[in-house]
Amino acid sequence: MKNNESKKGYCGIIILILFLVGVLINVIENITEFASKHVLLFSVIFVISISCAILILNYIIHINQQKSILLKEILQLLQIDSINCERKDFDDRVEVYSKQKFDSYSVQMWLKNKNDSDEVIVNLKNKWEINNRINRFINNNNFKMNKYYGFIEKKLKKYVEISSNYNILVEYVTPVKKQSYQKLIRVTENNYNEAVNEYYNSINKKSNATAKINSKIEMEYKRKQYHNKFNEIIKFANESKKNLIVKNHQNEINELLQEFLNRVVNDIQKIKKVDSFEWNMLDELINSTNNCIKEVIKKDEKIKEYYDSEEFENIKEASKLLMQSHIEFNEYISQKAESISKLFGTKIVRNETTNEDIYNYVRLYKKSLTPFSVEVSAAVFGSAENNPIEYIIKYFYPNTNIYREQIEKLCTLIEELESLRDADIIINNYKKDYDQYIKNVPNYILENDEEGFYARLGLVLINKDTLNIEYRFSYTSDGGMARRYFTVPMNEDNIRELIEQLENKLSLKSSIKVQRTLMTSKLRKQIKERDHYTCCMCGNSIIVEPNLLLEIDHIVPVSKGGLTKADNLQTLCWKCNRNKGAKMIL
Repeated sequence: MKNNESKKGYCGIIILILFLVGVLINVIENITEFASKHVLLFSVIFVISISCAILILNYIIHINQQKSILLKEILQLLQIDSINCERKDFDDRVEVYSKQKFDSYSVQMWLKNKNDSDEVIVNLKNKWEINNRINRFINNNNFKMNKYYGFIEKKLKKYVEISSNYNILVEYVTPVKKQSYQKLIRVTENNYNEAVNEYYNSINKKSNATAKINSKIEMEYKRKQYHNKFNEIIKFANESKKNLIVKNHQNEINELLQEFLNRVVNDIQKIKKVDSFEWNMLDELINSTNNCIKEVIKKDEKIKEYYDSEEFENIKEASKLLMQSHIEFNEYISQKAESISKLFGTKIVRNETTNEDIYNYVRLYKKSLTPFSVEVSAAVFGSAENNPIEYIIKYFYPNTNIYREQIEKLCTLIEELESLRDADIIINNYKKDYDQYIKNVPNYILENDEEGFYARLGLVLINKDTLNIEYRFSYTSDGGMARRYFTVPMNEDNIRELIEQLENKLSLKSSIKVQRTLMTSKLRKQIKERDHYTCCMCGNSIIVEPNLLLEIDHIVPVSKGGLTKADNLQTLCWKCNRNKGAKMIL
């Protein structure tokens, strides 16, 4: 009976599906027929539909962007980096080894057994402090009139709801039947405070520990406040640099930021008390740096204002013929400068912080760095000062295989630098042709932006950085308090000495000393593996004699011109190697 009923049910479903398929086919045929008869109308409807879809999509994207902007602004106001509304089944997992302990397990026991109890206490207190801060904000804020605020408020409430509890999963597995027991303990702000009090009472250090934790929280908050101040300056400087028109002004701001971070990132870690007078010193440094950056920006704006003035336009118009006559020479100078960059290297820009920030608060900032700069130890720094060319080769020319190519580049570099120095004399002569037009140019223009000024008049000056090539060695003490550096200018004498030492090392490449240094532990291991850990003379191996001492021998001795290459190396036991000595055995 049941089988008949089920068969009837299946038949009914099949009939219904066939009916719907027929209706769908009929609709598609009607649409196709309508489209073929009314092509223009159908096209208009289609275009309008697509346009509406695009408008709706753009509107949705716009709304989401506005919500994200508002959320970011509110989180900054609350001093919260981010919120995570994803629910977790539990925050911590504990496994116990008896049913009695499982039944009696509590928040107090969990806190007492944690290895990092103090850190857990601080983290949870911080979390509930954030929740309280969010609740106060929800009850009283100036964002409620914003049409997207409702979305943000729901998100904040959901976060508070999720993060209000800290869930501990307690598990017990019986040793015999392997039965598993689980329970979830919820840590709320109330039962947590009771557990903390009991925890401190049990170890007789409640008052000291509480003071210590509160002090740690206050210091953490204080440090974050100052890191936020630093970040505001770095953010302001980074944004301002984009609009500067004078290259030297960008360098000035980079140097100000460098000095600023050198001091504050180290100093902030050394302050141990919330009420220390050293915070006032940091405030003075912050204000001083901020004012210096603003002063640079002000100078740049003043120069830009002059370049936009009618007075400067008149100078450009009067010197138009000179500008046209220098076009070809400018191209030649630019080609020479580019050639030197390829021969020696170009300045690079990368995100850089001067010190590792354990709190990860300090914003990265961009600065120009020479690629030919190396940080070394105090011992190396002293040795490099006494013998700079040798250490330049050690750190900047480590690959002997390309010495010949590098020597050729250095020889070309000498020629190119000499050409540019000659060209610089010619350019100074060209500058005199402009004297008749620039008598009334304000002094601050030529003092701060001579290169930019003449470039706008069609005369490319040679950047002194192009001619003043140098290697830099720097040393920073572990505490960051001592900083020293020295540079080795690549003038013609130093370049020629560098070439000479590279030539000497190149000719010594196959010498005894160099060949001995090529025998590395990695190469020794490769030869032994190749020879199956067997002496190539007597046939003894570590299989026969596990404690056999095997050594690597030059078949053609180094003293007779043999090279440290795999085909000139063999594995010998210590006895055969001693007997062979420096002889060639064929």
